[in-house]
Amino acid sequence: MPARVIDGKAAAAAWRTDVAAAIKADRASRPHAPQPALRVLLVGDHPASQAYVSTKARVGGEIGVDAADASLPEDTDTAALLARIASLNADPAIHGILVQLPLPDAVDADAVLDAIDPAKDVDGFHPLNAGKLHSGAPLADLLAPCTPLGCLRLLEAEYGAGGLRGLNAVVVGRSNIVGKPMAALLTASDCTVTIAHSRTADPAALCRQADILVAAVGRPKMIGGDWIKPGATVIDVGINRVAKEDGGSRLVGDVDFDAAGAVAGAITPVPGGVGPMTVAGLMRNVHAAWRAQTA
Repeated sequence: MPARVIDGKAAAAAWRTDVAAAIKADRASRPHAPQPALRVLLVGDHPASQAYVSTKARVGGEIGVDAADASLPEDTDTAALLARIASLNADPAIHGILVQLPLPDAVDADAVLDAIDPAKDVDGFHPLNAGKLHSGAPLADLLAPCTPLGCLRLLEAEYGAGGLRGLNAVVVGRSNIVGKPMAALLTASDCTVTIAHSRTADPAALCRQADILVAAVGRPKMIGGDWIKPGATVIDVGINRVAKEDGGSRLVGDVDFDAAGAVAGAITPVPGGVGPMTVAGLMRNVHAAWRAQTA
């Protein structure tokens, strides 16, 4: 039987509705608190980045977050970006700061991300927030990276409360943005977690042991059906643009959707799977940051 397709768009819409309701209730109980506010720093005019920023601003407006971009020219250097972050850090009316990646090569991305006030780091990339995540702090107290948060929510919906406990999970990819924090969240959910990466001796054999497989490597269709344990849940984080025969292009994941879907029990599509959950996870973090700063 073909795998059930996990509808990330519907799940994200439901999550955004929950966050909007929570914001409305919290603002009613805190009449003197300002509206939750997010500022997205975008350097340059990269079309994909502009599209992401526009989506974040639109979704924020729909759920009660003042979300706006603070665009900076392509030639912005590290010092200028750090100065802008310092200004936002000091502004009590701004509760979340996000630097849209990638940054120009001339900008020191590590210095920029480290400069964000951890309390306003709604991307969850600051070393202090990463340390809290890997130390096992309760999820309610965390600003964790948005994509892994979205993946975890999809998995919790699949397996129910406590349903992840004891499952074997393999995360393919070890980035600080997805792979490592995803492994930490799954470990906190009592999964037995392995990270596969470019130096793993036999990643296919490892993946075939996984009840849950999370793919986050950035290689189109790298994971075929013969990597999948029958009945496993596959979460495909990859977003890769590939050429079409007609000269156009289309988006595909890190997983061969058709081949894996013939074996897996459930699978996320690309697009329409993890992507919408990332933005919803960001709004969850903005709300959490605002609550902590206005308590």
